[in-house]
Amino acid sequence: MKRRAFMAGSLSVTFVVAGCSFPVIPKRPAPTPEAAQGWIQYRDGRYVLFLPRVEMGQNIATAMKHVACIELGVPATSVDMRLPSTQDIALVRATVGSESVRHFVLPLAQACATLREAIASGKVSNNSGAVLPAEPLPAAQLRAFKRGAGRSSIQAALPLEQAQQIVRGEPLYAADVRRPGMLFGRVLRAPASPELNAHVLAMNEAAARAQPGFVAVVRDPLLQQANSLGVGIVARTPGALDRIEAALALQWQVEGGFEQADLDHALDIDTRLARGALAHDLVADPMDCDARWDVDLRFDIPLAVHGQIEPRAAVAEFGGDGALQLWVGSQDVFYQRDVMARRFGLDAEQVTVHSCRVGGGFGGKTICTVELEAAVLARAAAAPVKVQWTRTQELRYGFGRSPSSHRVRVRLDQGRLGDWWHAFASSHILFMNAALPAWMQRFTDFVGDGGVARGALLAYTAARRRTEFDLVRLPVFSGPWRGLGAGPNGLVIESVIDECAFKADIDPLQFRLANLEDARLRRVLSHAAHTAGWGTPVLPAAAGQRAGRGLACGIYKENAFAAVVADVTVDDDGHVQLQRLVCAHDCGHVINPDQVRAQCEGNLVWGIGMVLYDELPVADSRVAAGNFDAAPIPRIQAIPRMQVLLIDEGEAPGGAGETAIVAAGAAISNAIRAATGVRLTRFPVRHADLRRSSP
Repeated sequence: MKRRAFMAGSLSVTFVVAGCSFPVIPKRPAPTPEAAQGWIQYRDGRYVLFLPRVEMGQNIATAMKHVACIELGVPATSVDMRLPSTQDIALVRATVGSESVRHFVLPLAQACATLREAIASGKVSNNSGAVLPAEPLPAAQLRAFKRGAGRSSIQAALPLEQAQQIVRGEPLYAADVRRPGMLFGRVLRAPASPELNAHVLAMNEAAARAQPGFVAVVRDPLLQQANSLGVGIVARTPGALDRIEAALALQWQVEGGFEQADLDHALDIDTRLARGALAHDLVADPMDCDARWDVDLRFDIPLAVHGQIEPRAAVAEFGGDGALQLWVGSQDVFYQRDVMARRFGLDAEQVTVHSCRVGGGFGGKTICTVELEAAVLARAAAAPVKVQWTRTQELRYGFGRSPSSHRVRVRLDQGRLGDWWHAFASSHILFMNAALPAWMQRFTDFVGDGGVARGALLAYTAARRRTEFDLVRLPVFSGPWRGLGAGPNGLVIESVIDECAFKADIDPLQFRLANLEDARLRRVLSHAAHTAGWGTPVLPAAAGQRAGRGLACGIYKENAFAAVVADVTVDDDGHVQLQRLVCAHDCGHVINPDQVRAQCEGNLVWGIGMVLYDELPVADSRVAAGNFDAAPIPRIQAIPRMQVLLIDEGEAPGGAGETAIVAAGAAISNAIRAATGVRLTRFPVRHADLRRSSP
């Protein structure tokens, strides 16, 4: 809905809302020192740290335990870290947005300082969880935020939390949970996107019952996902599920259909611009939109998979008193609790959700899917039930990166940016169709979508700027993906900035520095360029190869900064081989340098994927990919040498988990442009686009 049309339509919207059921909305309380007192406890001479974040490989457990040890003044062996249930700590918000160090470390340090002083003064000998503090200490007076000496000895002795358990294969993940008498379940759905209305026409339940290990076929309205009503099956062993599914021989009726071309048409930015102004303005300086442009480029970025190695899983168990226990690999355990309470008519206190380690999230494990399926099947079977999605279910019934279509036009003025116009269309990210019904999404369209807009504002100075976008509900699920819109938007913006430099016949580094005012962004850009040897010849390519070097930079959520330089070679057939990536990264105060570097490396790999691999194909009214062969992710052979430079000049902690993605993809794309003269505008790259023409 366009803002200008909101008032005209508000009465009808109110009428529709009154007749609809609102979905459960995640709660996002701000972490406070008072809340943090429940995260750290003192018991019989030892400390227990209940981790207020979800551990999904970013090793926030190590970072927060490190802070607690420094503030308490104790070795790591004195602090036991636990992944809590919803009964162990008060409500905390989802683990998203690279917020853990930025927002949770200070309250934790303050709570630890309060507990330390209470123990020292004899006010606490065995903490029961209630320490009433004086005014919390400011950051400047906390041990954990002091720089230099006093931190290194504890830091050096602190091992990665759960590292040995992972190597040994000890039970850490939801799929590892075993309960007495546990059964195994699966929910079968129509071979179409859940956005389409679908229900069962026929099935052979008698044949299914005849299979060894059969327990139940479950028909329940709670098994509805969007517009698709599923059918549950329960078995005594995981292997029996495949046999039961085959014997059941479900026949489905699906209403409507679509192909990839329908998605492309819905997003087509040029078609939308031809209709007039887009719905949402981030900045709208007046400019002449009809005069000649120096740079005029269109970019198309497809639907893409999260690619987490762990398919989602959950275990559910109802007690004799009707209370529910859940073991989940979710980025928001309290949201899972609230959904279960709503769906089953329980009080929140009757639902206990146990947080398990997550084998990759990246924004993809934020909503309630497999968790609800496990609970419905457990209630029907009157026994604990584990549901673990197959890879095909993960790709087809989860959600992917929102696809987008961009048009960017620029006028230059003696090597400076004059007019900048960036228009784009995207499916929703924060207000995603995987979680919100169409009527509610239309209502939220009035305020836009901060996830789609993330990273779209130009970091460079320009005489006039115009940035606008449209939101499009697509017939496939899309939503949060690492960095939200910051990755695709950064790829587009930094590709255009590079093209502006070529158009102005100015070195890409010098062009950026001439048009940048932000001191921290200039700093990371200069560090990365200097370390990579910008201005020196690229290593010569072998016979039949072309070599190129590119760079890019960006800001993530106004508090973290990154620049990346990429060296690539491209052979005559158009195959790209990355040779080196250099990243300069400034997220303020660094708690654990090794883990920040690891996060940067992960972002660099995602940048490789954005340019060379990421695409989730659509055909026959659904996501067509059933495994990684059809939705590939970068393999180890594609990963080049990576060098990460951490810049810490004393600013407050920012986010590290998603920052480098703003520059990683664009640096690679710009290096390909330098090597071949071809500006990539559709992703991922096709070899034919880069194939050298015959002489």
